[in-house]
Amino acid sequence: MFNGLHSSPANLSRLTNAVSRSISPENFDGAKGKGGMAVHGTGENCARDLGQGWKISPSVRIEPHTLYTMADIEGSGAIQHIWLTPAAAPSRYIIIRMYWDDSDVPSVECPLGDFFCNPFAPGGYAPLSSLMVCVNPRNGLNSYWEMPFRKHARITIENTADEAFILYYQVDYILTDVPEDCGYFHAQFRRSNPLKYKDVHTILDGASGRGTFCGCSMLWGVNNNGWWGEGEIKFYMDGDTEFPTICGTGTEDYFCGAYNFDVDKHYERFSTPYSGMIPHAPDGLYTAQQRFQLYRWHITDPIHFAENLRVTIQALGWRSGGRYLPLQDDISSVAYWYQEKPIEKQPELPCRDYLEII
Repeated sequence: MFNGLHSSPANLSRLTNAVSRSISPENFDGAKGKGGMAVHGTGENCARDLGQGWKISPSVRIEPHTLYTMADIEGSGAIQHIWLTPAAAPSRYIIIRMYWDDSDVPSVECPLGDFFCNPFAPGGYAPLSSLMVCVNPRNGLNSYWEMPFRKHARITIENTADEAFILYYQVDYILTDVPEDCGYFHAQFRRSNPLKYKDVHTILDGASGRGTFCGCSMLWGVNNNGWWGEGEIKFYMDGDTEFPTICGTGTEDYFCGAYNFDVDKHYERFSTPYSGMIPHAPDGLYTAQQRFQLYRWHITDPIHFAENLRVTIQALGWRSGGRYLPLQDDISSVAYWYQEKPIEKQPELPCRDYLEII
């Protein structure tokens, strides 16, 4: 019998014993037949003439410097979709964490905006259309990563800001049997600000056992004039030391573009199912630095490893005499991958002030 995992147009007609559930402020634990029963909530004043069942609890208020458990699921299954939208607090002040089974270490630990490929948007959000992450008007953040678990799943939201904010959310999942060969979903955030001269930015380190690298998103803040994307991405896998097994040919090449993303002397924005680049130009006043949001999903070309994986990227521009210039840019990244066991240690998340983007 089909277990309901790996949903696609090719298997939507297949029947299954999997059961669908959804967690939201209208059904905090996803229980069957228990949605929309609230009598108190953020919408109770709006529904005062209508009563129970009329959008009384569509959201939650998360106080400053508090941790909120967004989902706590017992059993075996997989999260298939997460939608949420925070009101107010800067996305770097909100931290999302995900824990699988008995692990006390978060397999996912990222600033919220970075996880959804939207860490910096002067206008409030940057629309993005891809297979795995969509950001829709106005600031609707969607994840379509499949996230299997065998015993337990927990998702938390930490508000590190000095102000409260309102969070709307929905976590859609199924309860079903999970095969032994399904890995656990992971995401790892890192920032180099600024990148040291002649150093490389690490996108991922610490992945171990059998696994599959599925892609990354980046925010690249440029600190020099001129082109910034000559650097190579490198995948050190299964015992590689000085030299990697997989080596790219340039930053824009890895993100599936070419020739500086340049069309008629302008950066050409694109957002496709597998890759994208969204430029943020200076405004001539206080928004002075050029920044770029980038993403690349390895969906049809996943990178498999058997023992371990480390991923780095260079930052290179041009200097006089046709020579490469090692750059000292502000680079943030999120790596997305699966591995056979929950990670034992994530890199320490920087403090709030270091995370902030100015």
